[in-house]
Amino acid sequence: MNQIQGLAKHMLTQEHNPLLEYWRSISKRKFKILLFAITIAAVATAIVFSIAPSYRSTNTILIESSRQKILSVEEVYSGVTANREYFQTQAEILQSRDLAIKTIKNLKLWNYPEFDPRIAKKPFWSDILKTEDSKANWTEDKLAAAIYPAFSSKINIELVRLSQLAKISFTSTDKELAATVPNKLAEMYIDSDRDARFAMSQGAAKWLNDRLGGLREKLDKSEYALQQYRETNGIISLSKEGQNGNSNQISDATQQLIAAKMKRAEAENAYRQVTAVKNGDFSSVPAVINNPQVADSKKQEAEAESKMADLIQRYGVDHPKMVQAEGELRAAKTNAKRQVDAVVGSLRQSYEAALGTERALDSVLGQARGAVSNLNRKEVQLGVLEREATANRQLYESFISRAKQTTASQDLQSAIARVIDAASVSELPIKPKKSQIIIMAGLLGLLLAAAASILLDRLNNTINNSDDVERLLGYPLLTSIPLLNKKLATDAGKLVINDPRSIYAESIFTARTGVALSSIDAKQRSLLITSSMPNEGKTTFAANLALALSSTRRTLIIDADLRKPGLARKLGLNPTAPGLSNLVAGTATLEECLQRVGDSQLYCLATGDIPPSSLEILMSKRFSELLSQLSASYEMLVIDGPPLSLVSDPLILAPLCSDTLFVTRAQETPHPIARKNIMRIAQAGGRILGVTLSHLDFKKAERYYGQYGSISQYGKAYGAT
Repeated sequence: MNQIQGLAKHMLTQEHNPLLEYWRSISKRKFKILLFAITIAAVATAIVFSIAPSYRSTNTILIESSRQKILSVEEVYSGVTANREYFQTQAEILQSRDLAIKTIKNLKLWNYPEFDPRIAKKPFWSDILKTEDSKANWTEDKLAAAIYPAFSSKINIELVRLSQLAKISFTSTDKELAATVPNKLAEMYIDSDRDARFAMSQGAAKWLNDRLGGLREKLDKSEYALQQYRETNGIISLSKEGQNGNSNQISDATQQLIAAKMKRAEAENAYRQVTAVKNGDFSSVPAVINNPQVADSKKQEAEAESKMADLIQRYGVDHPKMVQAEGELRAAKTNAKRQVDAVVGSLRQSYEAALGTERALDSVLGQARGAVSNLNRKEVQLGVLEREATANRQLYESFISRAKQTTASQDLQSAIARVIDAASVSELPIKPKKSQIIIMAGLLGLLLAAAASILLDRLNNTINNSDDVERLLGYPLLTSIPLLNKKLATDAGKLVINDPRSIYAESIFTARTGVALSSIDAKQRSLLITSSMPNEGKTTFAANLALALSSTRRTLIIDADLRKPGLARKLGLNPTAPGLSNLVAGTATLEECLQRVGDSQLYCLATGDIPPSSLEILMSKRFSELLSQLSASYEMLVIDGPPLSLVSDPLILAPLCSDTLFVTRAQETPHPIARKNIMRIAQAGGRILGVTLSHLDFKKAERYYGQYGSISQYGKAYGAT
């Protein structure tokens, strides 16, 4: 049996499909979902048609930035970034508050109901507090400031990528106003740019006029200071035509003076080298050594010394030729000294002559400089007058050129904007998109309702169908009991006898077959029937199952719910007659306690007197002996036990019975509670034969879950109702 249960559980787990569960959940509430979607679409329709249509018009302008024709390398590489930043700046200017306020005032937008802040609905407390109307305090500035937030939310500036175009769009419920505003904003932008450039030109001209006087005075002072510096430091300008004669004289004298100074410096250097010699040996003085006469005399002296040295080695000291050689050597030395003294004397004379020449030229140059200085003083005043005339002429020409540029064109660095495509009146509104909104609202309603339906089923922890029984509880379904109407539910205890061809009776017969097939060879069996909660159909099921079993076997049904009995009433018996409690206590005999159910073969042992403690009776040895005695007399004992969630009596009865049938109510009993109670019975030693699902709406189950179709479709063909 355990292997069969495990196999069934595995098969159901494999067959479980979440998508199918979602579809069933949606199908179960499809009419509610459709109704909700239609309601949402209807509400959206009412809202959409109550909204005034909005129109949008767009004006396209071209923004140019003049540039020099010859660009530097830096401008070439940085041109893209500079352009992007420049056009982004122009876009921000187009969206500026100042430009918007000018446009609002120019169009007088407060005359349009869409923007007029004076017709706004007053709060309800204004009538209670009797606040004064502030319309009389409205000015154009206040009206424009009040309109600006709504105006800025409806204006849109868009730069066209990879171009110099900008699109100005405006949205309004007035289609003519939607076209007027972009055109006016573009016009105000161009005028504002022109005014800004004109004001900048005027400011520059005023600044130049203010600065010219001070600059002219500073220039005169600097010229006089320059001339004084020239006189103090001996610097003379030789470039003026009036100084040609003196300048030529000064130039010649200066060149001669430079040559004389160089010659004097050379002579002085040679003279100082000679005077620096202390021992009379001038052999280290270059001016002496390099003299041709001195060089020849030195050469003769060297030849005489060489000849004398040769004769000494050949003839000796006393030889006549040696005497002659010595005389020649003395004569050569005397000649050399005489030549050196002559050169030294000539160097002193050359130095003194060069020094005298330099002094004479310096005196001549000083006289020429004096003459030039006198001429420079006169030319300074002339230069001042010439500069003043030149400055006045340049200023006049500059202002004429500036005036022509202002009237004919704009500055090189100013923006040039012009309208490329003026905004036109649009006949089609951009919003609301009525059909799209209604369709989206309907689809959203469908999605929300479907999601809510799935969420409700996901949050629902009850057992809804037979698949849930075996999937959630892990035990096979013995049978499903259909939901009865109020008329049949009042006398459902003997429905198997009263209406044996009903679907309810067929469900009971299915349970009887399952019980019979579970233990075919067993001669005596005892069945405990229990549930989790009251009102799950446990007693009704027990009564009808016992009646069904009594047709084939000798059957006794026992009401073991000693706290709240109800079996006797279900079977139409006397509830006050002696019963189980009396039999266990020994106050009545078995014959006195047994009651026969109508014309059937079923006997019933009711509760009898309700004891103060049911556990003492059920746990007593006398009770277990009584069950053994009754099992010997009857082939089948059906025990109706109390709900397990309220009392622990079923945990005592389950080990004493051969099998336990667990009843759970469809869409009422939470499956965690049912699973927990089944585990408690198994842990107590009870053997779970199967689960009965009661109060199941077969038609709804067929419609929602696709189950029990054979019963509803073919039941009537065989006489089942």
